[in-house]
Formats: sequence, C-alpha cells, structure tokens
Amino acid sequence: MEKIKNQFLIIMLLISTITFAQKQEKKESPFSFKWNNGFKLESADKNFKLKFGGRIMADHAFFSQNSDLESTFGELETKSGTEFRRARFFTSGTLYKNIDFKLQIDFASGNVDLKDAYIGIKKIPVFGTIRVGHVKEPFHFDALSSSKYFTFMERPFPVDFMQERNNGIIAFNDFFDKKLSLQAGYFRNQSNSSTDKAANNGYALTMRATTLAIHNKEKNQLLHLGVGYSYRNPDSNEFKIASKPEAHLSSVKYISTGTINDVESVDLLNFETVFMAGPLSLQGEYLTSKVKTKNISASKNYTFSSYYGQISYFLTGEHKKYKSSYAGLGRVHPKNNYGGENNGLGAWELALRFSNSNLNDSNIQGGEQSDVTLGLNWYLNPVTRVMFNNVWANIKNTGNLNVFQIRFQIDF
Repeated sequence: MEKIKNQFLIIMLLISTITFAQKQEKKESPFSFKWNNGFKLESADKNFKLKFGGRIMADHAFFSQNSDLESTFGELETKSGTEFRRARFFTSGTLYKNIDFKLQIDFASGNVDLKDAYIGIKKIPVFGTIRVGHVKEPFHFDALSSSKYFTFMERPFPVDFMQERNNGIIAFNDFFDKKLSLQAGYFRNQSNSSTDKAANNGYALTMRATTLAIHNKEKNQLLHLGVGYSYRNPDSNEFKIASKPEAHLSSVKYISTGTINDVESVDLLNFETVFMAGPLSLQGEYLTSKVKTKNISASKNYTFSSYYGQISYFLTGEHKKYKSSYAGLGRVHPKNNYGGENNGLGAWELALRFSNSNLNDSNIQGGEQSDVTLGLNWYLNPVTRVMFNNVWANIKNTGNLNVFQIRFQIDF
C-alpha cells in the first residue's frame, strides 16, 4: 500500500504542475505552455524552460526452445509472458540558461525506480557541461540512445557487461561543429542502483571520444565513429556477466560467467560506428573486457567479448535522427501520420541485427550465444509506435531458442 500511495502522490504532483502552468498562461503570464511531442513551459526571455513527459511500453512475448536446450536448462517455466517494460514520468528543464536538471521515475513491474536524476551546469569553458547525479556512463552508443528511439525492443549483448547508469559526475563537450566529442566521468557504484549508498572504495572511470567523419544534413548522410574505455575497481572484489536472449521477458539467462572472485580491476574497451544515408542506417559495436584478479597466475586473468551489427531501412522514406554523441538517436517523424489529413500509413521500418557474446576463457566456460533479430517498426505518429521482433537464439553446442515479441509504445 505504501508503494501505491507514493506512486499516486508522484502522479498527482505532475498533474498539479501541468495544471498550474496552464492557469499561469491564461493569466497572461510571461510564460508560454505548448505541446511539442511533450508538454513544454517556457519563459518569454528563454531563461526558464521546463518539459514534462513519460513513456508506456507494453510487451508481449512467446518462447519456444528445442529439445537440446531443454535437456540442459529444463523446460521453460512459461512459454509466453507480458509486462509493462517501462512506465515512466519525467520532468526536465533549464534554469537561467545555464543550469539543467532532470528527474525520471519508472513504475514498471509495480516498483518505483529512479532513472535519470541530475543537476548540471552548461557552457563551462573547455568542459562544456558538467552533471552530477544518476546519469548514463559515456561508454557505448546503443546504451546512450534512449529506449524511446532505438531500433529493436531490447539492446544487444554488450549492454550486459556494465551498468547503463551510475551515481557520479560527468563532463562532456563537442568541438569543431561536432567533428570531435569528448566525455569523461567518475562514478561510485558498481551496482546499477541509485539507492546503493555503500560505495566504499569502489569506483569507475569511464571516458569516450567520437567523431562525425561525415555530416551532411541536406542529404541526411552521417558517419559516426567512436571509442569508449572504462576502468572499474569493484569494492566487492566480484564481477559477473550474464545475458538473457535479447528479450526482457525471458526467464532464463543461458550464458553466464558466474561470480568471479578476488577481482582487482576490470578494463572495458568498446569501438562503435554508425552510418546513415537517407532511409538506410547501419550500426555496429565491438566490446572486449579484461578481468584482472589478485591471483598472480596469468591463467586467472580473463578476457570476454561481445559485438553486434545491424541494418535498418525505412520503407516509407523517413530517416533516423542523430541528436548528439552523448544522447545518441532521436525521434522519428513520419512523413504522413497514420489516419492523418492525408490518410497516411505512418512510417514503416524493416531491421535486422546479428549479435554475439563469448563468455568462455580459461577455466570459465560461461557459454557463447548468437542472436539474429528481425524487426518491423510501425510509427503511427512521432509519439506512437508498434514493434515486432523475432529473435532466433543459438547457444553454441547447447541448443536453440525462438522468441516472438510485440511492443505497444507511446512516449512524449
């Protein structure tokens, strides 16, 4: 009851804020309140900007595994599932043109989970923007892109090698008209939780550099190249990588290193590339991790790797939007909204991805898995999307799994 009460109070606070903003506008205050794929409040002098929004993602999935996989992992507990993958509200804004903030809360699975929660200072010479709080670590492209905008229902295997968000401080800036982008941060927690107060001596240093080798806005052409590095010193002296098939509703993680003890440090290195040419988009990343233990034997140091490559094409001629190096992809705008003035069909995108993760090294045989995902996305309008994904998973020398999943999404 206490969780439900807290959720209700947060929702009522958001509604009250929006209602207050509307009343202020009617009183001819120096603020304007408008809809632009989200509710936006802005002062006449541009000193204050506020945005309110959220997202709902309702997922359904159906699973089937072959007899070889069942002989190793047993029969599936459930052969179908449904969940609210994400149910979030957020408020963000800019104060006095140089202070920004964001608070985003997720109510999925009946729990209250803090996502983005930070305070930032913009326009600092050389450093650009500095943010303090619960933010995304600047490591690889796919994890930095919002779940509202990425191509497939779930991120590929590399996301399992480290957490997406962490408590800490980050600085990022773009140079030479985004020809060069740099990001670096110091983070405290090894776990992916904003409520983990016992950071003790654990920390992570994460940095990333990217370049826009090609950026032709008129022809919608872009080539993005980048490299990310993270040094991690876990206070628990433990490290573990485990992956589900690329379907969140899966109840089984078929590959896992298990808990590696006596860990001294973890080095992660990632290479990324994104190419866009009109309706065509290509994207790929390669990640390697080196786990160093306190055992002086070289055989007790481990190397694991993961990579993916994907291609997508808009059958109706739209194109993806590139927001920035640190923000990744942006919102797709259909040329003709479904059922709009032109009785349009919305935007249709066909996509294919191959991903692999190898968790075998020395005496750790965590398994190797490859997933092939075929996706079809229907953008009814800029804020509504239906996604269809079919995942064919192969666990090397073990068996195969098939997953068909659907998502109904609205975000603003």
